[in-house]
Amino acid sequence: MKITVTGEVSSQKPQSVIRLEDLTVDYHEWRAIDHLTLDIPAGIIFGLLGPNSAGKTTTIRVLLGLVRPTSGRAWVLDMDTQTHSDAIRQQCGVLLEPGLYERLSAEDNLRFYCRVWHLAASEIPERIHASLAHIGLWERRKERVSTWSRGMKQRLAIARLLIHRPSLIILDEPTTGLDPIAAAALHQDLFQLMQQSQATIILTTHNLSEAEKLCSLVGIIRAGKLLALGPPGELRERMGGMRFEISGRHFPPPLLQQWRQLPGVLSLQVQENLLTLALRPGTATAPFLTQLVQSGAEIDDAQWKTGNLEEVFLSVIEER
Repeated sequence: MKITVTGEVSSQKPQSVIRLEDLTVDYHEWRAIDHLTLDIPAGIIFGLLGPNSAGKTTTIRVLLGLVRPTSGRAWVLDMDTQTHSDAIRQQCGVLLEPGLYERLSAEDNLRFYCRVWHLAASEIPERIHASLAHIGLWERRKERVSTWSRGMKQRLAIARLLIHRPSLIILDEPTTGLDPIAAAALHQDLFQLMQQSQATIILTTHNLSEAEKLCSLVGIIRAGKLLALGPPGELRERMGGMRFEISGRHFPPPLLQQWRQLPGVLSLQVQENLLTLALRPGTATAPFLTQLVQSGAEIDDAQWKTGNLEEVFLSVIEER
């Protein structure tokens, strides 16, 4: 399945940092990746979205040369993942788990990873200072990591994976378990990271509002198949992400429960005097208003509003 990106992405074909060509991965009788074809351009934050068991983790493992495809091919930084996996991993920064030594200080953690990457001894102090200063942790470099909050540990983990200045960064659910303030701080770190290092970032997440804020391009997969690809704004316009909002009073719960079962209704929410319907493209709105009036509800206003990526995601997943 080949999907062409249009809309907010430049019309000039950028260099592909990742290229998948008819990629298939089978585990015994289970197909984790199903003929996946995808190009990811350089210098962006790309969001790989999908429900549990969609194939996101398997895709990452193929990119890193940890899983061999059943068929098809994959290239990362113009290198074949089956023949140059070591070279690929040397140029990638990967965050699957924090991967920190909590009995050590932040400074000692980074010094250890500098040695893992065989950095010259003369470079190590500057690298550590730059990494910790960038995320606002330089003044706390001597503290033992075990005393830190989850948000601080996650920011240190980001510094750890950047210490060797990779060309490609892969983050798997980086804000899971973080409070909103810590998550917002990490979002800002990722934006600055992309701008300063010119690295490409691959982000897998279940947080669709996070993907909408961070990513200039997203791909939605399910059962190993690519269902949609494009900038979030374009996907909202092309695939429905619209809401129908009705303000008023006395919305009857039995009627709303019936609407939740309708095939054209993706979601329904009531907050105080506002009823919000996420509808599939082409769903008529007049019958909803008619039924409300007939049931005795009072309607003050009704209007369409631009939807969000979560509604697009639900529409794509449920439709397929």
